[in-house]
Amino acid sequence: MNTAHPTELPLPAAVLWDMDGTLVDSEHHWFHGMSALAAEHHVPWTETDSLACVGLALLDTADRMRAKGLDLPATEIVDLLVDYVASCLAEKIEWRDGAVEILSTLADAGVPCALVTMSYRKIAQQVVDAAPASTLRVLVTGDDVTHGKPHPEPYLTAAALLGVDPRECVAVEDSVTGITSAEAAGTHGVVVRGLTPVPAGPGRSFVSDLTLLDLDGLRAVISGEVLDLRGPT
Repeated sequence: MNTAHPTELPLPAAVLWDMDGTLVDSEHHWFHGMSALAAEHHVPWTETDSLACVGLALLDTADRMRAKGLDLPATEIVDLLVDYVASCLAEKIEWRDGAVEILSTLADAGVPCALVTMSYRKIAQQVVDAAPASTLRVLVTGDDVTHGKPHPEPYLTAAALLGVDPRECVAVEDSVTGITSAEAAGTHGVVVRGLTPVPAGPGRSFVSDLTLLDLDGLRAVISGEVLDLRGPT
């Protein structure tokens, strides 16, 4: 355990954020879009099927829908889902509790942030534009990378664009797929409670919501400490 006072510890070189379910409460839009598309084509699709897609690259989600019997090209499925979610976010972006505040706090402290999401740029740019000014400096989306989460490419790309070492970054995620990607890239992972359970792992921190994540907590994580601020389930 590091005995230094929190304010004596260094801040992360950057904080890298997942979007859906982490910064923005948007998973229900994806779920509704998948269910509606499946129903339109008389394909069986359950909430369990939707939950299994949390954090996945969109083409992987499309492949799962095709495996269930949706007879459309994967790229067309993705386009339909992206258009639907983009239309929902154009009406209202629902930030998770504490998201706007921690982004603003990091900006004031001079810590750059990136948005690292498997949503496509058409969707993610809406969130960047709605965030406090100059908080999300870099955007890496599912249509920017060759290998989506759980591959480390998205997080490695974000760190490279910011010009920082991923080992000096904190990544905040809400899914097994996402945190696997972040940790494989070498970042220090923090899991915020989401729709799907994420097991404990070496060096993996947890918070029940973003209101509990502050500069001192991020200093502790980057110094090698493990936070467990999940509270009662």
